[in-house]
Amino acid sequence: MGQAWGFGRYGGPEVQEFFDRPDPVPGQGEVLIRVDVAGVNPLDHLLRSGLVPGLDGGRPFPRVLGMEAAGTVLALGADVDGLAVGDAVFGFAFTGGGTYAETTVLSAPNTARIPAGLSATVAATLPVAGTTAVDALDQLGLPAGATVLVNGVGGGVGLAVARLAAGRELRVTGTGSTAKREHAEAIGVRFIDYSTGDVVAAARELVPDGVDGIVDLVGGASLRTVAPLARDPRNVIAVGDSAVAELGGRFVERRLDRANLERSARLAIDGLLAPVITAVHPLADAPAALATVENGHTSGKVVIKVT
Repeated sequence: MGQAWGFGRYGGPEVQEFFDRPDPVPGQGEVLIRVDVAGVNPLDHLLRSGLVPGLDGGRPFPRVLGMEAAGTVLALGADVDGLAVGDAVFGFAFTGGGTYAETTVLSAPNTARIPAGLSATVAATLPVAGTTAVDALDQLGLPAGATVLVNGVGGGVGLAVARLAAGRELRVTGTGSTAKREHAEAIGVRFIDYSTGDVVAAARELVPDGVDGIVDLVGGASLRTVAPLARDPRNVIAVGDSAVAELGGRFVERRLDRANLERSARLAIDGLLAPVITAVHPLADAPAALATVENGHTSGKVVIKVT
């Protein structure tokens, strides 16, 4: 038996609970891992709220929170290639097994070995934030010297996009709340505080002719506000709002396979995708870890160190 943090029904934070569960049994194409570190993402509370159906693996309640983790392989299901018991790995829990737990099952095709020189803490941040940054910027395909606006730059994904963009020699402008300024400016972002005035007017002062591309992490009215800043509407890439197509832009095309995880890990080792980790919580403090992300009060990436 191992401890896990999850939810007994769909709803808000009030449905969350700690519970004990037996180690999951890896099915076909799955690996059982001992979880060392779990990443915390907005997707976690959206799943708990029942707003993103289809990612629970068909598992019954109570369900475990969390979508990404790093750990050590304890057992293999059938038809698993390229991984072995004892491997240090990181990946996605598309199995519905969750990751805020002492053990879980990951989908083997969406899991990769952690290369030498990369810590489990950093690896645990890459499946969601790291690969999203790679995918969004690859889709934009901007040349060195181009300008990119990251709308919502202060979170884990936003800072990953900004750092990777800077590594590609793009000129990065980002929007965020006052609390997000310090971490954004520390990696060279020209920061626009959306809580202090007209975002478009402030952006026009920095980039009078508009920007070559936009990576939007906010959606909704904010996306519609900043989208006209792109000189070509096709170069507006939204990560969370498919309505971007109505504006002439594109929804991010995600690549969740092992090859993209391995690529993200290499970029992290090279310092081009180094996450800004601002909080590390023990499993016992998982409620607070998720609350900071759900409330939007954190900058950078939050992780849970399980073992």
